[in-house]
Amino acid sequence: MSTPDQEPQQDSRQGGDGTRGDVPLADLEQLVDGWMTVQEVAEHLGLALSQVRRMVSDRDLVAVRRGRPRADCVPTALVVPVPLPRLRGTAVVLADAGYSDAETLRWLFTPDPSLPGTPVEALRAEHRTTEVRRRAQALAF
Repeated sequence: MSTPDQEPQQDSRQGGDGTRGDVPLADLEQLVDGWMTVQEVAEHLGLALSQVRRMVSDRDLVAVRRGRPRADCVPTALVVPVPLPRLRGTAVVLADAGYSDAETLRWLFTPDPSLPGTPVEALRAEHRTTEVRRRAQALAF
């Protein structure tokens, strides 16, 4: 898994309503342990690159542009050992709340003492999916 040169810039793909501000990629670098390019994800999963890009657009995976040269990258924790099957519903809820991809990743990887752990760790534990989605839905209000 490559790690493109870290570059503390902001995610150029901003969605959101602008009330939370942009997420500097340096913040994500501190929260996310490892990254895979979409090409590496395709190789890891044995899929065509177009299929992985479709997974990103369908919110089965969340990616941000980072590194040099700029490339779409996915946190390794969302893909390894297998893609996180319960990510899509949570990512859609956050997108509907106006979160950009970078803001979604920041939320997923920020420790939440009420879970405990991070939302992405809670999604890996099957019995915590509802709790994570309730917290995501509360962000919309």
